Amino acid sequence: MKPNLKVNIGRLKLKNPVLVASGTFGYAEEFSSFIDLKQLGAIVTKTITLRPRQGNLPPRTCETPAGMLNSIGLENPGLRSFLKDKLPRLAAYGVPLIVSISSERDPREFTELARALDKIRSVAAIELNISCPNLGKGTLISQDALATYGVVKEVRKSTKKTLITKLSPNVTSITDIASAAEEAGSDALALINTITGMSIDVASRKPKIAMASGGLSGPAIRPIAVRMVWEVYQKIKIPIIGMGGIIDTDSALEFILAGATAISVGTANFVNPQTTVEIIDGIEDYLKKNKINSLKDLTGSLRC
Repeated sequence: MKPNLKVNIGRLKLKNPVLVASGTFGYAEEFSSFIDLKQLGAIVTKTITLRPRQGNLPPRTCETPAGMLNSIGLENPGLRSFLKDKLPRLAAYGVPLIVSISSERDPREFTELARALDKIRSVAAIELNISCPNLGKGTLISQDALATYGVVKEVRKSTKKTLITKLSPNVTSITDIASAAEEAGSDALALINTITGMSIDVASRKPKIAMASGGLSGPAIRPIAVRMVWEVYQKIKIPIIGMGGIIDTDSALEFILAGATAISVGTANFVNPQTTVEIIDGIEDYLKKNKINSLKDLTGSLRC
């Protein structure tokens, strides 16, 4: 019997648990010649804001040991252009679309964005990116439990779509923030966003990226991400989408064993565009080998 890879994220029903992380897959068309996009569980778009953003000054990325730093600054065409030029193409792929949104100046922008997307049938879910470290702000919404609760609560009033809140690892207690998001009405959590880091060119004595610091992603952060997923899984009841350094089947399974209902592939897309479909096949083979009929039976089955 073929194993059942189907998972539910709130009211969102996915044929398998493998997603692509926001900001690492463009608007999907960049990868359409490398993989069959219809094989994916869902596509998470680049984060959009109400108004167009040019993003941060270059250089914006650099490699680090077992990872990369980025400080893109949420470059995007803005809501209006996204709906007109990007969304129709994305919808044509026939894959559930999760649109990532963020505010620039006022948290109320989240509500305005969510209200606009709520009317669009091709949008399957909304991801609240309250954890981007590259906007030059002193404190992130997701670094404060009360602020997290307030934003999620207001957005929840503005949409009936599945709501996923993406949290920052740059906090003292990830479980406190996760609990606040759950209590406010989030249907699921995405863990984790990048970890703030810095890399210096010793020859020039300058930072390797223009903004000095940026978000560290890739395999270097995986142990931190897995630990946070495991901690949060024990405290909340809503689904978790795990991410952070997933590069192959084994690293994806780490997150699932720790409690993730689904996983999202990010930095690995830049190295091997076929990572996602290889992981889908790999998870199915793992379930067959271990005689597990449903992926749900594997989620959170870590033996301590």
